[in-house]
Amino acid sequence: MVNLSDEKTVSISGVSLSVRIGRQSLLDNVSLNVKEGEILSIIGPNGAGKSTLVATLAGDMTPSNGTISYDNRDLTELSIQDRAMIRSVMAQSQPVAFDFSVQDIIKMGWVRGSDIESTSRYATALACIVEDCSIAHLLHRKFNTLSGGEHRRVHFARALVQLWRPETCSSRGYLLLDEPVANLDLAHEIRLLKQVRSLADQGVGVLLVLHDLNIAAKFSDKIAILQAGRLACIGSPGDVLTAERLTRIFQIPISVDTHSLSISYY
Repeated sequence: MVNLSDEKTVSISGVSLSVRIGRQSLLDNVSLNVKEGEILSIIGPNGAGKSTLVATLAGDMTPSNGTISYDNRDLTELSIQDRAMIRSVMAQSQPVAFDFSVQDIIKMGWVRGSDIESTSRYATALACIVEDCSIAHLLHRKFNTLSGGEHRRVHFARALVQLWRPETCSSRGYLLLDEPVANLDLAHEIRLLKQVRSLADQGVGVLLVLHDLNIAAKFSDKIAILQAGRLACIGSPGDVLTAERLTRIFQIPISVDTHSLSISYY
């Protein structure tokens, strides 16, 4: 199993985040915390602001208002290298223009240096993560010859490489995943989500954008619903996933089995 940790405790907190482009409001006064050892899933209709929230918390978009902190340090005070040491991001779309191999793409996630000791650690991390992600047979393929689902699996491996730490380190990192199971078949989808659950159980904090409400119910510790750029609700799956709320937000009839948290559309 992949071992991820860091030398100091970290947290990601967004307070009163708003993002505006021209007259368009993409996020409006959203506040939430991504905590170590917890999976926080973001759900909501298309255009609700889910990807914008991930990009903003990652530092890839600048909020019009509000603050973001990593371990009580303002994000604006952290260098790109400092951010990369704390959190890893898998965006919804990550096109690759040049004809890199899969191994090249995965190595792009390594932020621990290029000295002899770091190179040895990278070899250890790569072997572990390639096995966990079942992509050994893809390593020498050209990335742009892969299927969409294979692209997602490789980018997930790259994200894990970025967070890898030696066993002697004490605290974890944060994984921000925007629709990581898009284009995956059922077997690889469940495998990836079980990996994410295992990482959270090790102490990694996970922000996870999902479209499948049943998967969100099964794998999340908390769920946040975005609607038109606003935070409609946040809490445990049992508290958030009510038939009335989901029907109203998604604008289709939805029923919820409150005992199993099984969600049906009709």
